[in-house]
Amino acid sequence: MNTSQPRAILITGASSGIGLACATYLQQRGHTVYGASRHPRTDAPFATLHMDVTDEQSVQEGVQAIVQQTNRLDVAINCAGFGYAGAVEDHSVAEAQEQMNTDFFGTFRVCRATLPVMRQQQAGIIINLGSIAGMVGIPFTGLYSAAKFAVTGLTEALRFEARSYGVHVSLICTGDVRTEFAANRRRAQAAQNSSVYAEQFRTTLSILEKDEHGGIAPIKVAQLAEKIIMSESPRGVYTIGPAFEVLAMHARPFVPARFFEWALRTYYRLG
Repeated sequence: MNTSQPRAILITGASSGIGLACATYLQQRGHTVYGASRHPRTDAPFATLHMDVTDEQSVQEGVQAIVQQTNRLDVAINCAGFGYAGAVEDHSVAEAQEQMNTDFFGTFRVCRATLPVMRQQQAGIIINLGSIAGMVGIPFTGLYSAAKFAVTGLTEALRFEARSYGVHVSLICTGDVRTEFAANRRRAQAAQNSSVYAEQFRTTLSILEKDEHGGIAPIKVAQLAEKIIMSESPRGVYTIGPAFEVLAMHARPFVPARFFEWALRTYYRLG
């Protein structure tokens, strides 16, 4: 594939947040973008299609619709997702399944649907949106961390498997990004004032939300996505976010585990 040519790109979660930023930016850069979501925007500056990543048939039909129009699919960027908040103990099994079904299995379904097309082409790029929360378990977002840890492992394994077929797979690990993510976060039903974790939860959540509001602009992630797309040999993992967060992640392997844990407890004001 000529790295200078425009791409046919599928982006999930394109109705808001990082997905919308990626779809808008890449369309402006001359690529042919198909922004997929359960509720497509009517004012989007790119082609939209309905796709529910929690539904296998919806994903398969969405991918086939793109291929029928373009005869190829060069890039898939998995941005669809949301976050639950609350203590692990306060979440129900149904809430955990809902979190995993969107953030992990949604990514899994899109990878499965797009890989046959890319293998046949002997070319393609899959970019999965990960998170620093998929490298460090963040308190009171345990289900979200679990889903993103799973995405991290899936992406790494798939990168090995797909390479010989000309398909490159990369993970973008984001720190805090200024989007609607915090406003759309769902709270565990049991995470009420009666929860034994209520006081700690309120304190930590306020810190999380403050950090999210001070995060980087989503356009930065979109620009990184284009860098990956246009690279002849993309890396496996890219980390982006506020400088302190990125530095902390790179430093983690070199500091004692007890010190790292103490630093997180102190930062989130946990006992």
